[in-house]
Amino acid sequence: MNGRVFGLARYRFAATWRARFSAYLTLVLLIGIVGGLAMGAVAGARRTQSSYPVLLASTNPGDVGLGTAILDPAFGNGAGYDPTLVRRLERLPHVESAASQVGLDIAPLNAKGAPIGGRGDYLPVAAGNGDGSVGGFAFTADRLVIAQGRLPGPGAANEFVTLAQTVAAFGWHLGEVIPMGIYTNAQTESPGFGTARVRPHRRIDMRLVGIGQPATSIIEDDADFSTELGWFTPALTTPLLGCCVNFTETALKVRDPSVNLPAVDVDLSKLSSPGRGSIPLTYGPLDEIAVGKAERANKPLSLALGVFGGIALLATLLIAGQFLGRQLRLRADEADALRALGASPGMLSADGLLGLLGAIVVGGVLAVGVAIALSPLAPLGPVRPVYPGKGIAFDWTVLGLGFAIVLVGLGWVAGWLAYRGAPHRVAERARLQSQRPSSVTAATAALGLPVPAATGVRFALESGSGRSAVPVRSAILGAALAVLVVVATVTFGASLDTLISTPRLYGWNWNYLLGGGSGNIPQRQATRLLDGDPDIAHFSGAYFALQTLDGQAVPDLGLTPGASVQPPVLTGHDLQGPRQVVLGALTLAQLHKKLGESVTLGEGNGKSVSLRIVGTATMPSLSDIGSQHLEMGQGAVFSSALIPADLKNPFDDPLAGPEGYFIQLRPGVHTQAALRRLTRIAQPLSNTSNFGVYPAGVQRPAEIVDYRSMGTTPAILGASLGAGAVVALGLTLLASVRRRRRDLALLKTLGFTRGQLGLTVAIQSTVAVAIGTVVGVPLGIVVGRILWDLFARGINAVPQPTVPALTVVLIALGALVLANVVAALPGRLAARTPTALLLRAE
Repeated sequence: MNGRVFGLARYRFAATWRARFSAYLTLVLLIGIVGGLAMGAVAGARRTQSSYPVLLASTNPGDVGLGTAILDPAFGNGAGYDPTLVRRLERLPHVESAASQVGLDIAPLNAKGAPIGGRGDYLPVAAGNGDGSVGGFAFTADRLVIAQGRLPGPGAANEFVTLAQTVAAFGWHLGEVIPMGIYTNAQTESPGFGTARVRPHRRIDMRLVGIGQPATSIIEDDADFSTELGWFTPALTTPLLGCCVNFTETALKVRDPSVNLPAVDVDLSKLSSPGRGSIPLTYGPLDEIAVGKAERANKPLSLALGVFGGIALLATLLIAGQFLGRQLRLRADEADALRALGASPGMLSADGLLGLLGAIVVGGVLAVGVAIALSPLAPLGPVRPVYPGKGIAFDWTVLGLGFAIVLVGLGWVAGWLAYRGAPHRVAERARLQSQRPSSVTAATAALGLPVPAATGVRFALESGSGRSAVPVRSAILGAALAVLVVVATVTFGASLDTLISTPRLYGWNWNYLLGGGSGNIPQRQATRLLDGDPDIAHFSGAYFALQTLDGQAVPDLGLTPGASVQPPVLTGHDLQGPRQVVLGALTLAQLHKKLGESVTLGEGNGKSVSLRIVGTATMPSLSDIGSQHLEMGQGAVFSSALIPADLKNPFDDPLAGPEGYFIQLRPGVHTQAALRRLTRIAQPLSNTSNFGVYPAGVQRPAEIVDYRSMGTTPAILGASLGAGAVVALGLTLLASVRRRRRDLALLKTLGFTRGQLGLTVAIQSTVAVAIGTVVGVPLGIVVGRILWDLFARGINAVPQPTVPALTVVLIALGALVLANVVAALPGRLAARTPTALLLRAE
């Protein structure tokens, strides 16, 4: 831009500032509000997705968790707390500190002095129900997150904190003083334990000062559901370590874990080898599992916010682009005058650009401010109530990129429209158009349509030229975009509802699990009873274990090859052979393998076997094995014959058999009646060795459990998207119809009645929306299905999109009704406006 062009642009901006201020302000507010909403939504999506790692980091988590003692001699040294082993762990190279959580033998007491459990069989009286802190566990290391109240002071022996569900089960309230009894290990094993006959070793009045939970239990699936009596301070716990502790779990803080964690793992494996002491429970960097689960559970919200933000940004560009085009077209008369005074084409193209570009810049800055102002609303989801550092956040990646897109995108649109809107180019396009016969006019004439209908079709499809040019493509594009957005939203929402209500899609490919405790179910007796139930179509016995694949600990599901009931397959096929394995998609990625390749299974007894990967499956959330268990995307299915005997029958049950049975009912069977029959079948299968057998319903993964925390957010976002698209369509149609006022006035002078003018306007809007609907409906279905497939595969669910046909039809009909409603007002005004008023400038 040379000096003369810039000089004219600056002069014209100063001269027309007052007259065009309202237009500039409108553009600034449009970009600032809608664009800021778009940036805020995308930034909120990123903050929601990263919320759990941020929360976890704020709790000073351990890098390795392991069991260091348990009272049962069959699993270790027979002590509830082993100070020698903990000191050895603290002295390991690269270990900075160790903190332990012990199972205190503590229980609330009733008025008679007997220990009590919560309502609904919640936390029955048992040894090790309380979590005692050693070395600051739950208070300074792996700190609890507090939803209400506060953490107890480490030196306060009479204060504790517990879960919200524990408060509800016992009927407590914050600040209440609860009498509790502390028992010795010997007392918990006496016949009278659980009654007032066994007097507690120590009685203490405990004040409930906080309601909270570990960060690792913020997002849980049904298999992880936490039940804790509470967390007790080191001041109470330390004097009781020698008498009243059932088990110990220890967390190690590793110096520079990304570098030193492998060496610490080697040292831990040496400690647990024969002759060197023992670590009776599994160990590993379990927080990584919690982070992965939380990030998958947060995906529905973050994806919904991201899609909302992306579409809102697109709407900003489209609506603002249409507004820019209208403002530049309104200067056609002034451009003719400037051209007559000797203005060059460059000057005419630059006329008005300075003010519009300035409005775009100011609007972009406002959008950044709006996005920052919206940031305290994020993150959404289950982490929000305990998220650290709530308040203003600056996601400079989103803010900078969003500002650049607005500035560059709208700046380019303004420049291109100004270039095309130069008078000599408009005149040349008008000349070329006048030389070409109107194909639309010819087609409507051939169809024999009435004159008002034919005119309305021509108005909808022919833009005209010069000052009378009408943005017909914008109207059609706006209609298509509006329908696309709404159809894609309802398709995604219907697919989400289908996922939530269809357990098969998230791994539960059966109706009930017959299991219960951690023992074995007598196989011969179970097979006979299940075969005799007419409600059961298929059943498969299952074993659960934790073994290594290519050196990585992986939760396992052991089945008979070719079993009739298996987890739903995503790729490849299910388990059919003794040397095959089906993996969860996440496990496949973690092992860096592909279908058809092999992995090495370590059997735990010095032997190994090579397995060929034949498929991936949506794993169910099943069987709590420490903190690692089968869940969506994680786990392996292979022959139960490859699971060692000591893992198949860890409690030496005299009547061996599977740990559970997957029960698939016949179609049409009444589920409650079938459940009653299964309950009767379970009774003779229960014995003292297997801790009881009972049928269990669906165990939902965290991704499904935490859907309830989303509440109506997806519906609100979808409704907002739809409302925004409909408003944009209405404004576009209104502008398109209003631009035809001159043509309508001419038609009125030619004898059109008010009814014919109204019909012409209605046909114009209907045709534009009908074309947009024809394009938008299939594209909306495609976009909705694509978004759903990406989402479902992202959480490792079966990607089964649902298209609500009736809703889509109603949307299409609603768009046509909207077109006529929008067209009614300007059509009526045009019919009532005196012709001379519209044509006096001609």
